[in-house]
Amino acid sequence: MFPIAFHPIYQHPLPEGHRFPMLKYELLPQQLLHEGTALPTDFYKPETCDLAPVLAIHQKEYVTDLLDLTLDAKAVRKIGFPLSKELVERELIIAQGTIFGAQKSIDTKVSFNIAGGTHHAYTDHGEAFCLLNDQAIATQFLLDTKLAKKILIIDLDVHQGNGTAEIFQNNSKVFTFSTHGKTNYPFKKETSDLDIAFDDGTTDAEFLQTLATVIPQLIETQKPDFIFYLAGVDILATDKLGKLGCTLDGCKKRDELVFELCSKYQIPVQVSMGGGYSPDIKTIIEAHANTYRVAKDIF
Repeated sequence: MFPIAFHPIYQHPLPEGHRFPMLKYELLPQQLLHEGTALPTDFYKPETCDLAPVLAIHQKEYVTDLLDLTLDAKAVRKIGFPLSKELVERELIIAQGTIFGAQKSIDTKVSFNIAGGTHHAYTDHGEAFCLLNDQAIATQFLLDTKLAKKILIIDLDVHQGNGTAEIFQNNSKVFTFSTHGKTNYPFKKETSDLDIAFDDGTTDAEFLQTLATVIPQLIETQKPDFIFYLAGVDILATDKLGKLGCTLDGCKKRDELVFELCSKYQIPVQVSMGGGYSPDIKTIIEAHANTYRVAKDIF
């Protein structure tokens, strides 16, 4: 099958008010195992990431402040979580999970991080519950180790990948593509290589038609030899933090489109889960599980 990074550390470091959104990281692997989409041998528990690949993306002063728990109060408020040793460790483990998965994808064609998609982390600060940018760190790692020459980041979360856009704004080896809600956070958008902002209430038909037109063109013109896919399910109409109008079936078809193109062009892909905040946890799990089911069918 494909390797899946699992992060048991999600079960304990967060205060009570933040635990509901994090339940999916515990419940999703259980669902995948229960239904037979994944086997126990498909999962791995990443170690803590070495600092070298982190420092290839994030400024040393910022990383030092994270490790020493010396971020100023304003910077901590921007992140949204109380800063703790466990929280920083969690982010380093997420980053390592994405690095390892990216390496494995070269052989398995696809890999997953149950967590990840921390695309609001900038070079010098974190925000919106993102401290370190896992896919940016793994992107630079592949380039530095000569495992890839040109990388396409496909970010289909409802929120713009603002941190990712800032990190790679002057890097010709990385093409950043973000679709997102026009009026969703972040209210001040960065400039990706390609941004498509959808109006509130955008339905499956418009969303999928846009992707079906744009992504093949990007692959043809950019000729990536690796793709990072951020598969947030906060595009659902039920999402508390999103404003689009997509259905579970539309979200699944989105994943099919991306994976079919990766398979057609034989481009390895690493997938990080990104957002998902529907009121019913069953909806979140079903939407995320569909991403894995589709990958199993295609790859």
